[in-house]
Amino acid sequence: MTDIPFGFALPGGQPNPNDPQWAAMMAQLQQILSSSQSDGTVNWDLAKQVATGLARESDRSLTAAERTEAVDALRLADVWLDLVTSLPSGVSHAVGWSQLEWIDATIPTWKRLCDPLAERVVGAMSKMLPAEAAAQLGPMTGMLAGIGGMMFGGQVGQGIGQLSGEVLTSSDIGLPLGPAGTAALLPANLAAFSEGLGQPADQVRLYVALREAAHARLFGHVTWIRAHVLDAVDAYARGITVDPETIERAVREIDPQDPESMQQALTGGMFTPEDTPAQQAALARLETALALIEGWVSHVVDRVAAERLPGAAALTETFRRRRAEGGPAEQTFATLVGLELRPRRLRDAATLWSALLEHRGAEGRDAVWAHPDLVPTSSDLDDPEAFARQDDGPDFDISELE
Repeated sequence: MTDIPFGFALPGGQPNPNDPQWAAMMAQLQQILSSSQSDGTVNWDLAKQVATGLARESDRSLTAAERTEAVDALRLADVWLDLVTSLPSGVSHAVGWSQLEWIDATIPTWKRLCDPLAERVVGAMSKMLPAEAAAQLGPMTGMLAGIGGMMFGGQVGQGIGQLSGEVLTSSDIGLPLGPAGTAALLPANLAAFSEGLGQPADQVRLYVALREAAHARLFGHVTWIRAHVLDAVDAYARGITVDPETIERAVREIDPQDPESMQQALTGGMFTPEDTPAQQAALARLETALALIEGWVSHVVDRVAAERLPGAAALTETFRRRRAEGGPAEQTFATLVGLELRPRRLRDAATLWSALLEHRGAEGRDAVWAHPDLVPTSSDLDDPEAFARQDDGPDFDISELE
């Protein structure tokens, strides 16, 4: 973002069209805006440019051995999962990714997640642009949506770029970010993560592969989950209201001769939506769904790992804290977009799936996923045993999840 000399107000009064700096700024802005995609609000060309620029700072090419180790771990993990769940394999393609490859593969899902949010926020920004700034832009005032899309693209690109250096798999934040049927590990990130854990690298790799393969089964065969989660994001976006004073204040503070001023505006909550009852309800549904997903994954993975990986208990607690708290990059993305993708009630959800296994067996536990009306609610997480003991448990055959 720091190489884009863009601002809404020049120091010293009205712009001079003959000023080379002003002309250069307008030419670059015109080029950026003209490249904006027309199928969404976010400037995804810029988002990808920013994300890949950040990733290149720490990314490296993978060796053939690293890619082979990733594929072998995912395949072995998938075989082990057959022993603890009635859901069939969801992995049609196992792969090792670099950070740049993760960005390329996940951008389509990020579009689905971010465009509804950006549509509301950028729309509000376009309406709140100060009259003086609009006058300076002259004939380009009709491109205000593109300006907002560019700025939002810079935000999203920063979040995705930072996440690329932290994620370990394609489903690390609890969503199926990659292509359907693809299970992926990021060996370079995994190697850095393994340092200091006191566990053999191959054991950590297998544990992470189990989590990725379990996510692939769930998202591959419980087809309504993806739409359920993304619809909650859409509902969150529909409830957005934006404080016009926040936008106007941030815009006024941008100085084209000080690139850091744009950086500060972007990271200072310029696009952070304000909570409303509608948003809080949507977030509650989203958090419950993410908790149930992560709880099921943790439950089935830990049953396998406890018997086959000596350090399973320590790894279980490490990942439980990691998902519940979120890493630095995930927290940064939450600040930028205003949406937290964290399963706050992960322990309660894992307890619920364990109770279901005890009272209904593996098939009865997995059959709860057969229809969204059967899935536990937030109140059910308050008393997992009561939910598991219900006499009217689902009678669905597991094949109905196909």
